[in-house]
Order: sequence, then C-alpha cells, then structure tokens
Amino acid sequence: MPRTHLFGFLAAAAAVAAVTVTTVVTVTTSSLADPLPGGLGPCVGPECPAKHPAINNGSFAGRDDAINVFVGGDFLVRQSAAEAEGRVVVGGKFDQNKAAGVSSIYNIGIVGVGSRVPPPAGSDFLVTGGAVTIAPDQRLIAEGGTVHHAGPLTGNVIGTKKADSGAFSPYQGLAAQLTTASTCYATAPATGTAVNQNYRTLFTGDGTSKLQVFTVDFDITGNGGGAQGIEFAGIPADATVLVNLVGPARRIATYTGEIQDGGQLNGMRERLLWNFPAATDVAIAGTAQFQGSVLVGNPASTTTVTAPGTNGRFFTTGSLTHGGTGGGTGNELHAYPFNGDLPACAKPTTSTTTTTSSTKPTSSTTTSSSASSSSTTSKTTATTGPATTTGTVTTTQPVVAPTDDSGYSDDLAGTGSGFGKLVPFGVLLLIAGVFLVRRHRN
Repeated sequence: MPRTHLFGFLAAAAAVAAVTVTTVVTVTTSSLADPLPGGLGPCVGPECPAKHPAINNGSFAGRDDAINVFVGGDFLVRQSAAEAEGRVVVGGKFDQNKAAGVSSIYNIGIVGVGSRVPPPAGSDFLVTGGAVTIAPDQRLIAEGGTVHHAGPLTGNVIGTKKADSGAFSPYQGLAAQLTTASTCYATAPATGTAVNQNYRTLFTGDGTSKLQVFTVDFDITGNGGGAQGIEFAGIPADATVLVNLVGPARRIATYTGEIQDGGQLNGMRERLLWNFPAATDVAIAGTAQFQGSVLVGNPASTTTVTAPGTNGRFFTTGSLTHGGTGGGTGNELHAYPFNGDLPACAKPTTSTTTTTSSTKPTSSTTTSSSASSSSTTSKTTATTGPATTTGTVTTTQPVVAPTDDSGYSDDLAGTGSGFGKLVPFGVLLLIAGVFLVRRHRN
C-alpha cells in the first residue's frame, strides 16, 4: 500500500478511535456512600489532630475549621448551660438568658472542658443570621475568635465583634440540604433490630454490613421517661451506624457514655449518627456524656438538650434550646467529628450523547459495568459509509436527592481521563490524510 494511502487510512482510523473512546469514558458512576451534605462532619484544615482525645481540660490538641453546631432556626441558651465547643452557625437569633443563681458565663468556640480542638485562632466562633442578645449581667465568651452577626448585638460579648448583614450568606441553603438528606437517610432499609427492654435499648446488627441501619419508632427511655442504657451488638469495628428515630416527637434519656474513653459508645462516637427526620419535638436528656452526632431534619422542630454533654457534631434545621427547664448542671456541647459513610442519595439520571463522522467500515464494541448502588451501560455502533456513534448512559440510584443551593459539592472523587482531547487531534489527522490521498491521485 502506498505511504500516502496508509497515512490516510491510519488518520481516519485515529479519528474514529478518538470519537469512540470519548463516548465510552464519559460514563461515570457515583460513590457507594456519601458524607453529610456540604462536606459537614470531618475535621477541616491543616491543624486537625490525628485523633481527637477524650474529654479533657488540657492543652489544645489541634484546631478544626469545620462547623460543629449548625442551627437553622434560633439558638437559646437557658438554665445552667455552660458552653458550646467549635464553630457555631445559627440561621436565626442567638439568645442567652440563663437562670438566676448559676454561672453567668457561656463559652463558645473555646471551652474549659471538651475535646480541646477549637476553631482556628481569630476565625468565626459564632455566626448568626439574626440578632445576638445577652441578658443583663451575663457574658458570652468568644475570646480568641469572632462573633460574626447579621442582626443587632446587645449585651456583654468578650471577643471580636463583627457586624455584617451577610454573615449567614455562605450557609444559605445548607438547612434545606440537611432536611433532604435526613429524609433520605430515613428510607434506608434496616439491617438490624432495636428493642426497648426498659433498663436498656439493645441494637442488634447483622454483623457484616459496613453501614448498620436501625429504625426506631419509640423513645429511648425507661419507664416514665427515665434514663436507661444503650447497647449495640453485631456491629463490625469499622461500620457506620445510622439510627433513624421516626415519629412526630422523640426523646432519648440515657446514662450510657462516659467522660473517659473506653466504653462502647465512646468508641463508636465518630461513626454514629442519630437521625430525627420528621420530629417537631426532640429531647436529649439523662446523666451521660451523650455520644455520636445528631441530625434533626424538620425545620419546624425544637430540640432541647439537657444531657450533661454531647460529643459529636450537632446539626438541626430547626431551633435548639441548650439547657431548658429541668436541665442538669453545666450542659456542654463538645466538638468531635463525624467520619461515617452514609447512604448515597441521588436522583436517577439518563443522558445520551451522539457524534457523527464519516468513516471506513468499523466494528462495534459493547462495554458494561455494574455496582451495588448503580448500573451503567455504554454501547457503541458504527456502519459502512457515514457512521453514527451513539453512547447511552443510564444510572440508577436512590430516588431522593439533596439539593445543592449553596455551591457545596458532595462529590468526593472523580473518575475517567481526558480522552476528549483526542477528538480534535483525530480530526486533524483525518483532514491531513484526505489531503495527501487526493494529492497523490492528482
């Protein structure tokens, strides 16, 4: 075969190959499990410790640039509530009005006792979309950080104060994402059982699943609403545990969870999520250092925390009362990350891409792949003469999808290479080949 004919044939083949490869590699599948919306949960920034220590009052173990407490509505500090560790973001107002006769101080950002992993120095310790109101003769301590407020500030605040009508703007839409995610998580099929035995609630997993899911339609309390134990069985060491507490009102009162690590729930803390998707009235009470992160999905809800301490992220789309009538002494919100893998929540998507080019006869190739949470099929066809190459991608996943109003991305990884760059190169080769063939004939 003359060199010009060979070069022209190879150029045409290269163009077809480039188009075909592009069709195949644009197929993508989503991950099998996701974090919380907006990247919430893990510690953020270069100063994160390798491991968060047990509750202590020692030196700082590191710094965390993530949100530890998110409240879509109002944050009320009542009774003898003492402190909230980490960054606190509030969509509504922050109102401190503690009971008479208790400490007049509420610490935020940096606390006396906790994980001792505060936000970075000088950063926002408290962000509000509304007013900050501190009752007379009381103090809000945000020393070393900033109180970044959209509404008026009244009362005694220690720390940098920054008035800004757009303070909450970066977090707009986050509450809606959390609501949708909470609703989605509640549809995950249970992998185990939960039984209230009065003196304890026993959760029994399947012993193998990486995501252990429990659906609870009762209060986790003893008779008369008193505190009880919480125990888990059949949970693999590295599993994420999702507890969906369904119903219009739910209460947890427990004595399980310690200051010093070593207990079962303390060990599960960073992969344990308590999800309240629909309740308008949520209570977390008892005498324990409550372990695990909390997600309350109903924006019309009020959550009241009277437990001595919570240890994990605390995200509610509604309002939060820290302290409250009948609360214990010195209620504290401690900063610990959530590092679990939750159910992937995405809409089914179908897309079709068609590219037409003139080719010599080519063969057809069919490629298919599948995963437990998605299925993908790619088909390439070609005919003699003018050929049409069609790629059809169908991905099936859970139906509920968190919205993404705020520019956050839940996608942790991307797959595929930039084969699309071969298309212009292949076309140029095709043109060069045709030109040389015609020149030779002439």
